[in-house]
Amino acid sequence: MKDDADVIVVGAGLAGLVATYELTRAGRRVLVVDQENEANLGGQAFWSLGGLFLVNSPEQRRMGINDSYELALADWLGSAGFDRDREDHWPRQWAHAYVDFAAGEKRAYLHGLGLRVMPTVGWAERGGGTATGHGNSVPRFHLTWGTGPEVVRVFREPVLAAAARGLVTFKYGHQVDGLVVEDGAAVGVRGTVLATSSHGRGVAAERVAAGDFELRAQAVVVTSGGIGGNHELVRKNWPVDRLGPAPRAMITGVPAYVDGRMLEITEGAGGSIVNRDRMWHYTEGIKNWDPVWPDHAIRIIPGPSSLWLDATGRRLPAPLFPGHDTLATMRHILSTGHDHSWFVLTRSIVEKEFALSGSEQNPDVTGKDLKLVLSRVKKGAPGPVQAFLDHGEDFVVRPTLRELVDGMNAISPGPALDFADVEREVLAHDRNVDNAYSKDLQLMAVRNARAYLPDKITRVAAPHRFLDPAHGPLIAVRLHLLTRKTLGGLETTLDSQVVRPDGEVFDGLYAAGEVAGFGGGGMHGYNALEGTFLGGCIFSGRAAGRALARSLG
Repeated sequence: MKDDADVIVVGAGLAGLVATYELTRAGRRVLVVDQENEANLGGQAFWSLGGLFLVNSPEQRRMGINDSYELALADWLGSAGFDRDREDHWPRQWAHAYVDFAAGEKRAYLHGLGLRVMPTVGWAERGGGTATGHGNSVPRFHLTWGTGPEVVRVFREPVLAAAARGLVTFKYGHQVDGLVVEDGAAVGVRGTVLATSSHGRGVAAERVAAGDFELRAQAVVVTSGGIGGNHELVRKNWPVDRLGPAPRAMITGVPAYVDGRMLEITEGAGGSIVNRDRMWHYTEGIKNWDPVWPDHAIRIIPGPSSLWLDATGRRLPAPLFPGHDTLATMRHILSTGHDHSWFVLTRSIVEKEFALSGSEQNPDVTGKDLKLVLSRVKKGAPGPVQAFLDHGEDFVVRPTLRELVDGMNAISPGPALDFADVEREVLAHDRNVDNAYSKDLQLMAVRNARAYLPDKITRVAAPHRFLDPAHGPLIAVRLHLLTRKTLGGLETTLDSQVVRPDGEVFDGLYAAGEVAGFGGGGMHGYNALEGTFLGGCIFSGRAAGRALARSLG
């Protein structure tokens, strides 16, 4: 039987586009299969903020940041905490290779495709308070000029150009139900043709069967994403021993099609899944007042100044401050027996420190509108943030603390907050603001952040009393747990070739992106350093495409 292409790529997200791009550069014929319609080309990456983890970049050096491969690798390994001999065999190698890529070829590779980054560098996941543990020692979060859509564009355009030359064929509305395996090798896919749908990007659509298909090639690359849109699967894989009981309530930070189907399908065909209990969800989720997909959540990317209270009104312990240690914070929140927590802050803080995840929440950077970007330094909240202040069901804005607590109780799922408890935390904070030094570790973290000039100018508010009317009104935000990334997945070699449970390679089968834990079955280990998810899709997709370009007959 004649092959339909040299390679079949399952999934038209970023990792799939990168693999396809590399294959077409070598003149290979690629068939891209995706269960969604053409509007969703680019997948989750389109919705992303476009952050990229780079090491010792020109942007860092201009900001006076001293970074190096050695420091970044120490941070990565300290965060990853690899401790499984069998399951971490390939992830360890991927970690070393990826940090080397981020410190070397990554920026030039993307720059050559036309991608540019903002001149300032953000400081994400500042860590758990030790030099050897989790977190970024220095700012490494490089924001793409154009956010996620631009990251997608620089690969989409050459892939579409290759399609015009006859090298790429897209099969939209094709749901893969199984891999075709002959003599131990993957030689194709089979599944269901879905009825044509015109739904918009990210919108959940009813899938109506309209036929069957089988397609064949010399190799198959699975790039279908993770499990974040499938709450049932998230709960099934939830690491109860590390994070406590799975949340009763979660909101969703990815489109509904991020369902994990291909993980089970690939495992059923003989592929190895490792580290399935490792995952990355956020604690600062808010319900979108203008949702695209069901339970559509937005993450607040906070500066360090907001007071973080648990559901009972108690301040989270040090060093669980905004923007520091995501999973440790999640573990503490769940230990309270509740799924929500609160930010308490001032108008001055929200105007300077609140950023929102998502390309659609940052129209200035997404639209490459320099004038609009520069307006961020002016007084007043950015437009998307103000929209949540006006319309978001999780936001409470009041002139006095007592009125604020009353408003929090009006939207609390329980328990009721005691005004005296909240007042005690706010007054304790305010007493420590008057000096340039303090025993309050959060205020120390704020002042440390402001020692980094870009943070001082654009990201971190000057310390002030919360009850000073000049900085009001007061604001509270009800925070939900938000599903996002899968850190484990299909086990792969450094060529992105899938491994069988016995450690042998699975002939003809490759995997890249989130379905492979962004490489190897979990190159992040237990924690992520942020700005690493898009880069992982790019690095693993590139590895798959280049390996197949070399090896195919």
